[in-house]
Amino acid sequence: MPPYGRGVSDRITAGIVDVFVYVVVLNLFIEYFPAAISETFTLSLVTAVLLKVVLEGVVAVKDRVKRRFLEATGPLGKVFAAVLLWAVLFGSKFLVLEVVALVLRGRVELGGFFSVTLLILVLMIARAGVRRLLRSDAPGRAGAGEAR
Repeated sequence: MPPYGRGVSDRITAGIVDVFVYVVVLNLFIEYFPAAISETFTLSLVTAVLLKVVLEGVVAVKDRVKRRFLEATGPLGKVFAAVLLWAVLFGSKFLVLEVVALVLRGRVELGGFFSVTLLILVLMIARAGVRRLLRSDAPGRAGAGEAR
């Protein structure tokens, strides 16, 4: 049995679960950080989808740069890849801020660089935790053929 459900691809199901996790984390963030503002729940849902799309893109670019770092043979190649990796990780926070500002036109504010960095860290940790919890082979969960 797939780790998330039947009849729907694991990738689509994982994406939907990620958006749900992002909505919960984002709304808690908005509740407890005064610099983070969303006018409505619907806008926070749209923001969660935007974050999912942007962060998936950033993770894909980061993985390519990381692979380039691991494949680099000389010290100059390693340094270049390390600087590029740092630029991707650093710049991604500004990308998130700009995409949210452009698409939602000020109706959602995520704060500044440090609050977005914290938000992204918590989003990634929560996403990994929920994915691990929902995996069918996770400790404490019965497998496909076992009694529950």
